[in-house]
Amino acid sequence: MRLGYRLFAAGAASALTLLSTIGASANVPLTQISSDPFTNSSSQHATQVEPDSFSFGNTIVAVFQSGRFTDGGSSDIGWATSTDGGSTWTHGFLPGITTYSTPAGPYDRVSDPSVSYDPKDNVWVVSSLPLLNSPSVHGAGVLASRSLDGGLTWQNPVNIPTGGASDTDKNWTVCDTWSASPHYGNCYTEWDNHGAGNLIQMNTSTNGGASWGNPLSTADGIAGIGGQPVVQPSGTVIVPLDNANETAVGAFQSTNGGASWSTVTTITSISHHTDAGNIRSGSLPTAEVDGAGKVFVAWSDSRFIRAGKANDIVFTSSSNGTTWSAVTRIPLDATNSGVDHFIPGLAVNKATSGSSAHLALYYYYYPVSNCSTSSCQLDVGFSSSINGGASWTAGNMQAGPMTLTWLANTTQGYMVGDYISASYNSGGTSHGVFAVASQNNGSVFNEATYTNATGQASATVLAADSSKVYGSANAASFAKSNQGRIWR
Repeated sequence: MRLGYRLFAAGAASALTLLSTIGASANVPLTQISSDPFTNSSSQHATQVEPDSFSFGNTIVAVFQSGRFTDGGSSDIGWATSTDGGSTWTHGFLPGITTYSTPAGPYDRVSDPSVSYDPKDNVWVVSSLPLLNSPSVHGAGVLASRSLDGGLTWQNPVNIPTGGASDTDKNWTVCDTWSASPHYGNCYTEWDNHGAGNLIQMNTSTNGGASWGNPLSTADGIAGIGGQPVVQPSGTVIVPLDNANETAVGAFQSTNGGASWSTVTTITSISHHTDAGNIRSGSLPTAEVDGAGKVFVAWSDSRFIRAGKANDIVFTSSSNGTTWSAVTRIPLDATNSGVDHFIPGLAVNKATSGSSAHLALYYYYYPVSNCSTSSCQLDVGFSSSINGGASWTAGNMQAGPMTLTWLANTTQGYMVGDYISASYNSGGTSHGVFAVASQNNGSVFNEATYTNATGQASATVLAADSSKVYGSANAASFAKSNQGRIWR
């Protein structure tokens, strides 16, 4: 079922008028691509959080939670699709998942949307995490919703086998888009079995998400969270992720189309500053791959800041998933600036590679790290590189400032999402997709999904920095049986 309207960047007066209430200091035009239409009294309206996006050719599809519950999940998963590189958008909501969907589905809530595209079968695939309220709120599986018409209408979801897992969390899906790959068209979904101590699980589909194989663990049966699989042109799947305690970043892989998965290689430890103001944030990684198969992984980290008083965004890269470059600081601001950066979303232009790879980074930040719930000002920033991360533009404000109490409130803090997203269109321009809020109208929020209307082209000015490591940068082993926090 198609629900929606179209928003035209060429005539985006309404979006720009709304922007003036969000913050006049934001220096790019924004386009609102969706809003929360639900009215059930059990969740918070109008709220939209936690976007993911994927692009192929000139089509960009974004997905996000709509109607956020305080203690986990949302009323439904929204989608927004552009078939012209981000100029115009159509939006709607996935059918058949929750009791609030049209048509209704069997679940009480849904969370954690992730989107990818299978060009072999011409299918867009959105995975999501269905939730049930009883006996307590818990992940009740993993779902795959499919579109056969370019992301404009969506089928009722199919269940991805979870082996009877009692509590699922943090799914992420990617498909093999490389036509020369021996596993071209395969789709892979990573999730963790929270009921079994966050045991990492992988499922594979060979038919555009219509059916999925049984879940497989890594060769060492490791626990983890927040994995974001990417596929190299060779067909090798590399899955960067955090350990269950979010104290280390690692990666594992499959070279046989998901028939088996390797042990986890620890990349480095994480030094994470707790962001002020009771905002929901952490050090979950964001991962992408360039046209030659180099994998880039970024996360928020305080190791380069004296006494760890704020977070930078840092990154590492690898061509094989086992040997990784030194952790490098993206110089968005000076190390003594007091600016706190977190919740990054990385995009890489797959038409570029190596020393000419184009990277785009979107992130949230506080201009002043030392703040409180009432004084913190939340902004969205952007930086880019045209030389594979060797140098970056200075941080560029995209949206804000926002007051934290304008955001959906959850048991883990005020929420824009556990991740943010960006994608390159076929013209080489990146479009970030992020939650932006303005002042509440009484008990009704005004937190919706936006993109930068004209996108952002890449440019380069500042060299990346791998010096002055004030925090711990020593590699840490992945824990095998730790129960991490729930990110649903």
